[in-house]
Amino acid sequence: MHRSTLVGIVLILLSPLTLAADAEHGKTLHQSHCTTCHMGMTGGDGSALYTRKDRRVRSLQGLQAQVRRCETTLELKWFDEDVADVVEYLNARYYKFPSH
Repeated sequence: MHRSTLVGIVLILLSPLTLAADAEHGKTLHQSHCTTCHMGMTGGDGSALYTRKDRRVRSLQGLQAQVRRCETTLELKWFDEDVADVVEYLNARYYKFPSH
């Protein structure tokens, strides 16, 4: 195997680790797949799930786990990058947890 081929493979494998999450894409996914369910749960626009005092999510890790749970429950079959994008959107818009 040529060295340039090996370098290319390594860069492709590492690329998901270096890409920043895309909050705009996360917003689009959230609006397309999450809002209707959340509206049904709250009777409003759904944002009450994120802003209520007794909300379940209390950390960035908790937010990631909750988005993954919803994605799995709805059988959306999102890529890890899609989950990260929705987490980025929700964190930037509502939670404001520090990123690592």
